[in-house]
Amino acid sequence: MILVTRLDRQVMLLNPDQIVTIEETPDTVITLINGHHLLVRERAQVLLNRIVAYRTTVLRRAGSIHADRNYLKRKRLGQFARPKLDEREQQLTFHHQDS
Repeated sequence: MILVTRLDRQVMLLNPDQIVTIEETPDTVITLINGHHLLVRERAQVLLNRIVAYRTTVLRRAGSIHADRNYLKRKRLGQFARPKLDEREQQLTFHHQDS
């Protein structure tokens, strides 16, 4: 989340993944994916620097998980193996129209 200051000096946190565009008219206008517009005091370059810093921090934290930890990997113990069918079971029909 990044800190932005509205024109009424109210400070708020904003999720940068929700930002569609940042426009600099006399005021900086942030357009969100839901169509809402925010007028903020910060310049577009300052917001861009904050977004880059935020995403760098997220990626750095994601990369700090050690590769030797296998708690995210699924152990495949044959749970996805199909059982072998004999010839009679292979010819089973699922609908009465198939017979």
